[in-house]
Amino acid sequence: MTADRDRQAYPPIHGSAVETVVGLMSRERLMNLGVNRPDGWPQVTTVGYVNEGLNLYFVTGQESQKRANLRADTRVSLSIHTVAAVEGAVGVSMAGHAHEVVDPAEIERLNQMIFKRWPAVSVYCPATDSVAVFRIKPELICAISAHESRSRSECFSLGDAAGPMAADPLATGAEARLF
Repeated sequence: MTADRDRQAYPPIHGSAVETVVGLMSRERLMNLGVNRPDGWPQVTTVGYVNEGLNLYFVTGQESQKRANLRADTRVSLSIHTVAAVEGAVGVSMAGHAHEVVDPAEIERLNQMIFKRWPAVSVYCPATDSVAVFRIKPELICAISAHESRSRSECFSLGDAAGPMAADPLATGAEARLF
């Protein structure tokens, strides 16, 4: 199935789902990122990230296989799950495109966001030419929920919903409204 057909197969994401997903993403900081290798095999690695709304940012080495793979094919899949034992939203799976961020002002803005959100990991912020910063803009998102030891998922397409949110990104009360 193509991404265009996938987007048409799922309903557009709604406000409470955005709130729930952004809340989960804002509480966590590791994701499993899948990219496409030149030989067709997937490459999945765990990377740190910071999110701004539904958009995610991560750092990789300038000379890394991941960067080379993303320059050849921008399509990615990722998953994020909560490490907390909670009822409600416990994870998300996304498909989207990753593009390198090269604007120094945007990189500095991201550095400041990382310093503020995760002071203990500020040492890993991109500040030299040895790393590359990537932005992932999701196109499809599946939220995974757990209730009474059972899990279920609901998938959504994204349009402009991936832009920065005005609402409090740490709000956590929307899990019950996700489904």
